[in-house]
This record gives sequence, structure tokens and C-alpha cells, in this order.
Amino acid sequence: MLSQIVAYAGVLASVWLVLGVFVAGLRYEGYSHAKQFCSELGAAGSPTEKFSPLINNYPLGALFSLFGVFVMTNDSSSTIMVVVGMLIVMHGLGTWVAGYFPMDADPYTETPTFSCRVHSWAGFVMLFSLLIAPALSLFEDGLPLPFKAFTVACLLCAVLFMATLAKAFKEKGNPGIHQRLSYGAQLAWLSGLSITLA
Repeated sequence: MLSQIVAYAGVLASVWLVLGVFVAGLRYEGYSHAKQFCSELGAAGSPTEKFSPLINNYPLGALFSLFGVFVMTNDSSSTIMVVVGMLIVMHGLGTWVAGYFPMDADPYTETPTFSCRVHSWAGFVMLFSLLIAPALSLFEDGLPLPFKAFTVACLLCAVLFMATLAKAFKEKGNPGIHQRLSYGAQLAWLSGLSITLA
């Protein structure tokens, strides 16, 4: 029973993130999901600086890590899936670090604080851990072909919206939308893996 619950931790993390960001956004007057990054909910000096990590980063880091350990220790796990699980755990650890070290209030600041630099590196680990993991899973013989096709679609969407995010950020447009679409594609893959392995 417990192992089945843990198997669905990938789905739970995805749902939790959506709800957590929504709830934190309600407590941040004037917050724009379209224009602002998710991390701005926990930025230094924001109205939800302490609240957002408590309901988002810390429980999410635990759920990601728990699911990653499940993937690593699953009876049918190959070497590839052990590495995939390790990358998911890395994503969880990065989520914790990003929550503990808040970004600066202004994402366009030219001289970021130490905390913001650590936050950015944690975000880098989070981003690439959930790009490399699905790419590696394509080489796993034990995963069904429909899931692999889904994986390719998720990877393409994640990379596409990363590119549009970079453009939107440069133009000071609506980077929040593109960040959510890119990360959403990665979380969709995580949920799909969770359902496939459960």
C-alpha cells in the first residue's frame, strides 16, 4: 500500500505545485502569473517570502526526492532507471535549495546577491535534471513505446517553451507564462512516469 502511494508521488508533486503556486499567488497582492516567475513568490522582500517555500519548495522537494528513490529502488529498475531516479532526487534537492535561498525581488538586477546566485544555480540543476532524466528514459527497454512517444513530446515542448521564455525575458514581456508551460511539460513527463511505474 505504502509503495503504491510513493509510486504516485510524481503525480502528487505536480498537482501540489499547481495548487501551491495558486494559493501563494492569492496572498501576494498584485502578483501576475503571466509576467512573474514562480520563484518571485519567495523572492527577498516579497509578501510571501517565508510562506511560499513552506507550502511549495519544502514539501515538493520531499515528494520529488521520495519519487526519485522509488524509481531507483523499484524491483525492475535497470542502471538507466537508477540514474533517472538519481536525477529526480537531484531535482528535489535543488527545489529545497531554491526555497532556502530566495531570489532577488528584481529578476533583472545586474548585480544579484549571493542568495540569488545560489537560487539560480539550484534552478539550473532543477531544469537540467528534468531534461536529462526523460532523455535517458528513452533508452530504457522496459518502458512502453507510447510512454516514450509522450516523453519526446514533453521534451520538445519543454525546450520550445524554454526558448520562448528566454525571448520573453529579454523583451520584458510575459515570461511567467512561458516558464509555467516549460516546467509544466517537465512535470507532465514526471506524472506520466509515475503512472507508468505505479
